Amino acid sequence: MSSNFMRLFAAVLLALAAGFAQADPSPGAPVAQPLPAAPAAARDWNSLTPLQQQVLAPLRDKWSGLTPDRQQRLVRGADRWAQMTPEQRQRAHARMQRWRKLSPEERARIRQRYEAFQKLPPQEQQRIRQQFQKFQQLPPDKRHALRERWKSMTPAQREGLRQRWRARHPGGGGG
Repeated sequence: MSSNFMRLFAAVLLALAAGFAQADPSPGAPVAQPLPAAPAAARDWNSLTPLQQQVLAPLRDKWSGLTPDRQQRLVRGADRWAQMTPEQRQRAHARMQRWRKLSPEERARIRQRYEAFQKLPPQEQQRIRQQFQKFQQLPPDKRHALRERWKSMTPAQREGLRQRWRARHPGGGGG
């Protein structure tokens, strides 16, 4: 497992977190890919639905100063929020809090990893999602132990692990 693979894995975590915040699809269900968006047009605050205004209320005074793309993303987020169950909202809120605590550099790295993941072929994305699901099914203590083991490795040890993984999984990627 390479550092590139681990970075990509972190991007997958972010992508999956965003996807799980929207809905909890059944295992094995195909994951919808977003369609390319048309250029956004600025939205007047009064053109928003009452529910969108309620969700986006903290941004009301700043709304006209936001870029049209940012407005469009926020409106889509408000619409998703309205469709969430209370449990999904709670999880999404916790993720947003963790995101806010990240440094700008950490956020930039995560965004780059997410973009790299989006450029992978669909089969590779699906393989990574499946690996992530297997990891998530491990008991918390085993997940923690694996993370700590990875953190404690030197770059040479990580490269050795990656080479052994590739030997056991020919054609399976891994970094």
